[in-house]
Amino acid sequence: MSIGYAQDAARKILKKVPVQYPLVLKTKGIGGTVRLKVFIKPDGSVRDTTVLGGSAILAESAQKSVSQWKFSPSSSETAMEISVLFDPAVKPEN
Repeated sequence: MSIGYAQDAARKILKKVPVQYPLVLKTKGIGGTVRLKVFIKPDGSVRDTTVLGGSAILAESAQKSVSQWKFSPSSSETAMEISVLFDPAVKPEN
């Protein structure tokens, strides 16, 4: 599984909770890409996520993990887009 993002230079990811690949989909070889818009509070915590595209089941898993990520602090709330690729042939990141 890989994660790509368009990142504001001032907002670095400090803590990344691994995204869990739903076992039922992985064993059937079903994958895809989920696109999320992530709203980050000034303290670096995630306020909200919005699904921009992708499978509903994969999106739920991506949102659950990304909502726990921690970013560097900033003077204001920011938003960024993140793409999460679920590929059954790729071993999970540790």
